[in-house]
Amino acid sequence: MLQLDSPAPDFSLPDADMEMFKLSKLRGKKIVLYFYPKDDTPGCTVEAIEFSDLEDEFIKQNTVVVGVSKDDCISHAAFRDKHGLAVILLADVDGKICEKYKVWQEKEKDGIKKMGIVRSTFLIDSEGVLRSMQYGVVAKGHAHEVLGLVKDLS
Repeated sequence: MLQLDSPAPDFSLPDADMEMFKLSKLRGKKIVLYFYPKDDTPGCTVEAIEFSDLEDEFIKQNTVVVGVSKDDCISHAAFRDKHGLAVILLADVDGKICEKYKVWQEKEKDGIKKMGIVRSTFLIDSEGVLRSMQYGVVAKGHAHEVLGLVKDLS
């Protein structure tokens, strides 16, 4: 079960360039791990661009920003390239990491219930410990809010 102040679940997933990314390899850096529903949709694009626009600020805070969705590597590469994104995008095609982080949930839209990724963000400190868990976040302005949390962790 996910709990604040406990180790973040480790995982390996392919990135937009089909290279394997392992969370624990980032020990020594802070990590913003955010889950989003779908590449190149309005809210997800706003969120990814805002995180990318703040790349230098996150780097100053010794922080890496990583986005995860169920889209495949090819979709991620197209999304990254189309919008000039600086964030690392990981493909959780089978949804196992979404399950691990409890972001795969039932959602309701227009009276129809279906499973999907709830937009969520986790802040992991340089020791690999979960310091913040936010579910159901609003995309616009979220990157600035997260940057504030990162700075408070320093």
